[in-house]
Amino acid sequence: MSNLRAMIAGKDPVCAPLVLNPLMAKLAEEAGFSALYLGGGASGYVNTHLEANLTLTEMAQAGLEIRAACELPLILDAAAGWGDPMHLHRTVSLAEAAGFAALEIEDQILPKRAHHHAGIEHMVTLELMVEKVLEAVAARRNPETLIIARTNGVRASSMDDALRRLEAYRAAGADVLLPLPYTAEDVRFIGERLEGPLMLLLRPGGLASLDMTPAEMRALGFCLLIDASTPLLAAYEAMRGVYAEMADGFAVRSRPLEDWRDLQEAQHATIDLQRLLDIETRTVEK
Repeated sequence: MSNLRAMIAGKDPVCAPLVLNPLMAKLAEEAGFSALYLGGGASGYVNTHLEANLTLTEMAQAGLEIRAACELPLILDAAAGWGDPMHLHRTVSLAEAAGFAALEIEDQILPKRAHHHAGIEHMVTLELMVEKVLEAVAARRNPETLIIARTNGVRASSMDDALRRLEAYRAAGADVLLPLPYTAEDVRFIGERLEGPLMLLLRPGGLASLDMTPAEMRALGFCLLIDASTPLLAAYEAMRGVYAEMADGFAVRSRPLEDWRDLQEAQHATIDLQRLLDIETRTVEK
């Protein structure tokens, strides 16, 4: 298994796409990615509720299932850490036990509110978040586990407040800092003023949303790039389309039947069905 801490120290940024289950993780691995991201927002959406409704144990279970199928480093969107400084000890312990390589913790209030998805943030004080970062760092048993500290200050308060918060989180021991700039201008402004390593959550479309390259991002200190939405939106579009077509006569005629057979064979290859068949052939199917 690759070490995420060592990876982000490389000359190229680590690009980690959203995965929500083992099949998505295997597909991302097939595509050539070197790290993965279990997002809270997307995890809420697939359950038709929100990140605010997710529990620590269900996210740990999702991570455990992904890690059982794929050894790539997995980053956990740990939201606001599921509690105050004391609670961070169980959050970090469960995340490490599930095999996560990093935890992202943000300075939002608990319980989280749905208005976060409408661009309205409710942040805790800088002082409380500093204490949460301190305890997250103290709680980890594996020194390679990354603690990522996120602020929502860019859009909730001001750029100056966001920078002040992130500098305080770094002083508290955070390994990676996560601002939330949404324009190329803000990305450059932060990168020129804040010491890395930095992480960036990209809007749908990945770096196309900023019209920037991975090399430009790395030069600005952004060592970890996350796309937490594009794969789910693409899957949503595809599923919505095929269900709509199936509803008319319960038949999909927009593509030939051999296409479905090819897709099924590709799916079997992704899950390595032949390996399992070989085990049975060697043992119980003699």
